[in-house]
Amino acid sequence: MDIKKNLDLVGKNIEAACAACGRETGEVKLIAVSKTKPLPMLEEAYACGCRDFGENKVQELVDKYEAMPKDIRWHMIGHLQRNKVKYIVDKVFLIHSVDSLRLAQEIEKEAAKKNVCVNILVEVNVAEEESKFGTTVQESVSLVEQIAQLPHVRVRGLMTIAPYVEDAEENRRYFAKMKQIYVDIIHKNIDNVSMEELSMGMTGDYEVAITEGATYIRVGTGIFGEREYAAI
Repeated sequence: MDIKKNLDLVGKNIEAACAACGRETGEVKLIAVSKTKPLPMLEEAYACGCRDFGENKVQELVDKYEAMPKDIRWHMIGHLQRNKVKYIVDKVFLIHSVDSLRLAQEIEKEAAKKNVCVNILVEVNVAEEESKFGTTVQESVSLVEQIAQLPHVRVRGLMTIAPYVEDAEENRRYFAKMKQIYVDIIHKNIDNVSMEELSMGMTGDYEVAITEGATYIRVGTGIFGEREYAAI
């Protein structure tokens, strides 16, 4: 697995997608999705300049946090159980997967204990897939408004996981819908909400997501190859 070569290719694709829609390359940040990957692969990506890594499981994030350099920005991108919140509130740069007020309240409680402010994204199940987590499109704005009341939680934007499709263009409508919700929330000028980030697009469709306004793309397979489920 040539991680440097893969990262160079992703970088070129980001540049091309930005050029195609008139955006600056710097507007798009790459998260290397390192879930299930062994430390040597993360270290190689780090040596190539990666500083944003995404994990799905709390224990794996904590273990890698302890083992890796401290200038890494860790992103919790998987479903987060309330009883696991306490382990990561002071370790993550951004939690992408907040999909309920109860989860946000738990983050508030644990963040207050550690005297930190936790940056989060509200996860929206924009394609209404039964197998996916996330709040509904209809409830997304009110959820943001409710979370905005919590002093130790800062809503920084939205996240979605689009359907797995063979043709990335099929997801364009979902990415466009997310951008519309994002813009609608910006126009509401809600206190304690800074809508700066739109996390959407993965290995198979990140170029389409970029052209629809993604600021974070989450690429795993495109950097590290197929998933490995062996123990870390």
